[in-house]
Amino acid sequence: MFFEDWENIWRVGLIGTLAYAGLVFLLRISGNRTLSKMNSFDLVVTVAFGSTLSTILINRNVTLAEGLAAVALLVILQFVITWLSVRSRRVNGIVKTTPTLLMNDSGFLGDAMRSVRVTEDEIRAAIRQHGIGSLDQVSAVILETDGSLSVISQEKAGNLSALEGVKGSRKS
Repeated sequence: MFFEDWENIWRVGLIGTLAYAGLVFLLRISGNRTLSKMNSFDLVVTVAFGSTLSTILINRNVTLAEGLAAVALLVILQFVITWLSVRSRRVNGIVKTTPTLLMNDSGFLGDAMRSVRVTEDEIRAAIRQHGIGSLDQVSAVILETDGSLSVISQEKAGNLSALEGVKGSRKS
């Protein structure tokens, strides 16, 4: 249960090192987008990378070549989907969520907050993290496609043209 033999340990060490090098190589040639800030689609692919690497390391029935082929397939699919999403609004709409306005000059937008499951406490925390001490100083809070909260202060709001495409904004 705790130790079977050294052969398995050496196999994990050798295959793990080679699989890691292969993964780094494939991610490197796939470009920065593969490891950029994640939306839900990117998170699924990242979890799949980890699961595949784990399977390569632990499962003796999966060869290094098969495992790296699986990782290469994930990288290729990630590249194809991101390439398509940049060129097609329809694909982009399927793969990514729309940023959502959660707070504006008039206050918290309860319906929007409920639909994306964000609380007032989470919004207040984001405002504090942006160094803002008063809700009156906030022009907008947006839930971005990667799950982060963007805060636009009154001081830097300008004409709010950056809100174009944000669900619930006057600019959408």
